[in-house]
Amino acid sequence: MSQPYRITLLPGDGIGPEIMAVAVAVLQCVAAQEGLQFEFQEALVGGAAIDATGEPLPAATLEQCRQSDAVLLAAIGGYKWDTLPRPQRPETGLLALRAGMELFANLRPATILPQLIDASSLKPEVVAGVDIMVVRELTGGIYFGQPKGIFATETGEKRGVNTMAYTESEIDRIGRVAFETARKRRGKLCSVDKANVLEVSQLWRDRITALASEYPDVELTHLYVDNAAMQLVRWPKQFDTIVTGNLFGDILSDVAAMLTGSIGMLPSASLGASGPGLFEPVHGSAPDIAGQDKANPLAQVLSAAMMLRYGLNQPQAAQRIEQAVLTVLDQGLRTADLAPPGAPVVGCRAMGEALLQALASDAPAQT
Repeated sequence: MSQPYRITLLPGDGIGPEIMAVAVAVLQCVAAQEGLQFEFQEALVGGAAIDATGEPLPAATLEQCRQSDAVLLAAIGGYKWDTLPRPQRPETGLLALRAGMELFANLRPATILPQLIDASSLKPEVVAGVDIMVVRELTGGIYFGQPKGIFATETGEKRGVNTMAYTESEIDRIGRVAFETARKRRGKLCSVDKANVLEVSQLWRDRITALASEYPDVELTHLYVDNAAMQLVRWPKQFDTIVTGNLFGDILSDVAAMLTGSIGMLPSASLGASGPGLFEPVHGSAPDIAGQDKANPLAQVLSAAMMLRYGLNQPQAAQRIEQAVLTVLDQGLRTADLAPPGAPVVGCRAMGEALLQALASDAPAQT
């Protein structure tokens, strides 16, 4: 058996505990198949942490996450906490967690599974075969730049200010992550900016272009963000890996996500230069269906697969999980968010049981 991996689980709020239970069961199953060991420890974050401690990210949670080999997060937030002051809201805890773990690179895949092609709002011939990875810079740009705030002018009129700023080192480190990611995929990288009007984007393009000489096996192209958004909808199959800043990445990753037809299928990974990564589905906590066994656990399960692949360097175990997801979809199993109107649906627990059965019948995975 291998050395145990220390995994911090953050079930969070809403449907979080339900989908996390499925992911943990899947991880335990694949661990037995692959000779791996996991030591799971739960911690509080988001609304659950507010209720228990009065703050969205207790210091003990952050320290435990830092000491882990990887962190698996489910979902945070809900109507219950929406009226709290912004510093006390669940989302503030998530931002503090990313900053505290020094996670600067967000990887969000958008892959069209053949079984779900009809769920996309675009024509099948447009989305068939789409497999995109968006690499978003996570800790810089306009969300963090200074000065920021709402200020009174000399005339008494209020003026809102946000600053978009990037240093060369911030651009270089996310650029290298993107080039390395593209190298592991199909060798194509598109850098998205607004260099025709923004000085910060001119620096971004200069630095990404300079990095390209270190990766001669990766084809680099550039697009302005408005054109990139249009191209994602017009002909998404032209893209392999996309790298962009925080604001543009926030928008484009959601556009790419909706090509797939359901946000309930999409995982993500947030990585730093060293230390543990954070792996989570991109959907929310869905408080309206929490506790009703209606949640789709597949994005959480695929986030666990990303944890194995990108966080723990266990690609064969990750492939087992990804194949199990394809198997249950091939069997026609659908949660409510995936099923056509009037079609039969399965609940969260039943989908989890089907995944375990698929893993049990799985032949040795090929790398």
